[in-house]
Amino acid sequence: MGIDRNWDTRVGSIELRVPRVRDGGYYPALLEPRRRGERALVAVVQGAYINGVSTRRVDDLVKALGINGVSKSQVSRLCQTLDTEVERFRTRKLDGTYAYVQLDATFLKVRQEHRRRQHGGRDRGRCQSGGQREVLGLDVGPSEDGAFWHAFLRSLLARGLTGVKLVTSDAHEGLKAAIASVLQGVSWQRCRTHLMRNALALVPKGAQQMVAATIRTVFYQPDTESARSTWRRVADGFQPRWPRLAKLLDEAEDEVLAYLAFPHEHWRQIWSTNSTPSTAATLEGSTTASVRIQATVPPFAAYGRHNPAGSSNSRSCSLV
Repeated sequence: MGIDRNWDTRVGSIELRVPRVRDGGYYPALLEPRRRGERALVAVVQGAYINGVSTRRVDDLVKALGINGVSKSQVSRLCQTLDTEVERFRTRKLDGTYAYVQLDATFLKVRQEHRRRQHGGRDRGRCQSGGQREVLGLDVGPSEDGAFWHAFLRSLLARGLTGVKLVTSDAHEGLKAAIASVLQGVSWQRCRTHLMRNALALVPKGAQQMVAATIRTVFYQPDTESARSTWRRVADGFQPRWPRLAKLLDEAEDEVLAYLAFPHEHWRQIWSTNSTPSTAATLEGSTTASVRIQATVPPFAAYGRHNPAGSSNSRSCSLV
């Protein structure tokens, strides 16, 4: 007696009969333990799982591929290997030096205790050294506070983060305090994109386009002197109509223009936490996977970049 198996080849599927033997199993060398077709199915299920597709919709997806279906337990088993991969990524050793670090956050909708809620968010850190970009790490937590950021930065140092000269982030007080405590002596750059959002919130909607264009003229300046003089001129020009906006620019001048102390060719990469669209999409998928897969952590994610990261109880988050 034997068992029937299908052998997937480039010319189609070939039916084979594998014989049974008393003293053990018999498996011909031409058959892999996980065939090409099975690996493709696993990749489809894992990809859908990572991107937040519900188990029911995963079942519909595999049925559309001509398969009878897949149960919740089967999805969990197929995705168990992802836990190991994410943990390896999160705890890997950081080699080399990282001159520029960027940190940011966002809040996520997660499924916790069978309820979907707005709880926590995603943080990302990016570093630059030698012109290369790399995701340094990611983590999750209950909220974006100083304690969380302090622990996250300490974990990066423990993994080998060295050579940091500048950290770019928004002006969140807990984050600023953690940077000052953990990365002592490092310069801090206030993200120009976050500053712009804060500034536009202080003016009428009809004037926002003009205000944004005026502030952006600062970042077109070719040198430190002209950038600072333009900033002062812009702030003074807003004083008569929008004194609160002028006050914000006065207080944020040194923080937003910290990038001027670094090489001109690096300015565009370090004055904001915003990344290119393709990089942002990649990081979004990475963070989604980490939050969804890890079942033992609160629903707040953080990840880092180097710029010159499946159980049934897992959080269900779609971001980044």
